[in-house]
Amino acid sequence: MPGVPPRDLGGGAAPHRHGPARPGPSPAAGEGRLAHRALLPPDSAPRQRHRDGLGARLIPTLALLGLLACGGAASCPEGEVLTDGACAPYTAGEPVEADVTPITPGVAWQWQLLGELDLSLDVAVFDLDLFDAPDDAITTLQADGVLVLCYFSAGSFEDWRDDAGDFPESSIGAPLDEWPGEWWVDHRDPTVREIMAARLDLAAARGCDGVEPDNVDGYANDNGLGLNATEQLAYNRFLADEAHARGLSVGLKNDLNQIGELLPWFDWALNEECAAYEECDLLAPFTEANKAVLHVEYVDDEADGEALAEEVCGLGPNLDTLIKGWDLDAWRIACDER
Repeated sequence: MPGVPPRDLGGGAAPHRHGPARPGPSPAAGEGRLAHRALLPPDSAPRQRHRDGLGARLIPTLALLGLLACGGAASCPEGEVLTDGACAPYTAGEPVEADVTPITPGVAWQWQLLGELDLSLDVAVFDLDLFDAPDDAITTLQADGVLVLCYFSAGSFEDWRDDAGDFPESSIGAPLDEWPGEWWVDHRDPTVREIMAARLDLAAARGCDGVEPDNVDGYANDNGLGLNATEQLAYNRFLADEAHARGLSVGLKNDLNQIGELLPWFDWALNEECAAYEECDLLAPFTEANKAVLHVEYVDDEADGEALAEEVCGLGPNLDTLIKGWDLDAWRIACDER
């Protein structure tokens, strides 16, 4: 992959960040796909801070001052966001409206981030890499009436990207597990937001119809930055508003716990492995709003694809499901084509 340094991830894992790091090794033969569920750490759900009284107001403030004095990442209580070095209450505005082509349930689609793009598929939507896809691939797809979605990471620093030198060192947090060369990034930092706005400018300039911002659930991971759920909501809404301001549709990548608050801002969703983690029902608000859920389940070996398709095709609330390999090359099994 041009621009991506060699990576030794082991086990044939993808040399490209495209979703939550795998929580552990694949289930052994005969264990079944949903055995992945047991590999989640018991404290993997985002932790909320609930305090009452004067102490509740003083403790976060003192903690913030201590962290800033030590040069660490500041943490605000839920309901507040870090702004100009201080915690402040957060109130959401109204979503920015945009005249974008809707992606509705029942759509045929492809997701390919690595390898020579296969443009011959009979699909209505094609999701490719914002930085690495050839210009002629985008124009060829659109000439055939295909909507082009462009992937980029909105929540991490990737040391191989052309704009890596633009990130302030202070904005870089903990490494992403099992993804060498990648760290969580502090999306509260104004410079980070400027970088992401520039990436959206690039998507518009390249002619993308929509964008797939990845890693928008840092608050639920060990990010090393003190990000809270409220700050994640604020940032995800920022991304959606900025995309819409440029005439781009935007999808919510994973972040299942915030679907209720984010649904008005996002045009569709992309989910990885909701069947493996038994959480597909959480995506129902999207399909009930006639917004497609582009859904992927993974196999380590393409030979196992049909067996997994038998298990997961038809699961969930009207999902548009693909079976893919971890490297997200051209290979796929589409449930709607079986």
